[in-house]
Amino acid sequence: MDGPNFKTLTEDGKVCLLASGKNWIEGEAVSQLKKTAELAGMRLAVGLPDLHPGRGHPVGAAFVTEGVLYPQVVGNDVGCGMGLWQTDLKRQKFKLDRSLKRLEGLESTWEGDTTGWLRQYGVEATESDLALGTIGSGNHFAEVQDWHEIRDQAAFDGLGLQRQLLMILVHSGSRGLGELLLRRHLDRHKTAGLPADCEEATEYLKGHERARRWAVANRALIAARMAGQLHGEIRAVLDICHNSITAVEYAGRPGWLHRKGAAPAEAPVLVIPGTRGSLSYLVIPTGDQRRNAWSLAHGAGRRWNRLSAKARLKDRFRADSLVRTELGGAVICEDKDLLFEEAPQAYKDIDVVIADMVEAGLIRVVATLKPVITYKVRRSSA
Repeated sequence: MDGPNFKTLTEDGKVCLLASGKNWIEGEAVSQLKKTAELAGMRLAVGLPDLHPGRGHPVGAAFVTEGVLYPQVVGNDVGCGMGLWQTDLKRQKFKLDRSLKRLEGLESTWEGDTTGWLRQYGVEATESDLALGTIGSGNHFAEVQDWHEIRDQAAFDGLGLQRQLLMILVHSGSRGLGELLLRRHLDRHKTAGLPADCEEATEYLKGHERARRWAVANRALIAARMAGQLHGEIRAVLDICHNSITAVEYAGRPGWLHRKGAAPAEAPVLVIPGTRGSLSYLVIPTGDQRRNAWSLAHGAGRRWNRLSAKARLKDRFRADSLVRTELGGAVICEDKDLLFEEAPQAYKDIDVVIADMVEAGLIRVVATLKPVITYKVRRSSA
């Protein structure tokens, strides 16, 4: 499996890392990748260029199993992913300070018809619907973005995109639904996997699909709320899922593809975000994607965990200095701890992550975007 940027990490060839010498990968993340590959039924484990340590299993990784499902590998935010929308807001007429004042409440309960909204996405009412249309915590966000550079004009035009119009990018998931799904599994089975043909696996996959659809609906509602506050309309460009289990055929046999912080290479087009202080990339998958388990990096990947980032940066920066970025963007985040935990410095270089995949022949860059407004949270928890 070795090739440009591909490194085989075990003698049986089952564990692969996609990273160049320019890309720093934490040793703990590689250890977690190898350890997860030792689970029964594992046939392939792939670390992507944004690989970093998670809670027992790495983030930025994809795994193919045969005959068994591992809900704990996917984690507690089933359906988490990215959605991208084109607005009708023209960049030349956009007023940053005025827009910053208009945006609020994306962490608060939506007053609309949640049942009707979910019905559009094939989801019945759930126990988490009070959170529908809210961003969530951690690395989730909603962003107004502007086109920075068009590298493939034909592909750009083919997507119906217009350079003069602003975009909305949303990163969020299934909120409490994924947590309930994982907790139910762990309470019953601890860290054991589920035989793929058992009734509980079928039950898990049903809940998984519900959480995935709910997450799609959630991202769409967040984008609609944000656009509405800015007096704009939106058109969906793409929506992709980063945390999931899907059926695949691997080496001629049926299997299950587990993604934990990994973008789907079978999508016709996808967005790979950087940080609130760096570019995001609109890309098209290319070439043979089997060796990387049909998966791509889902972002820059963390350089430091949240606790470490806060400790490293609090003595170097004032909180108010982190609400403006080097690219000229503004950040809405009234949780001071979160400002430090999610600072651009806490993440790896997105340009290196993208270059690794381009060199490996896995993607073609269509365009880059830069954040104009990054919305995290209005209310302060500090």
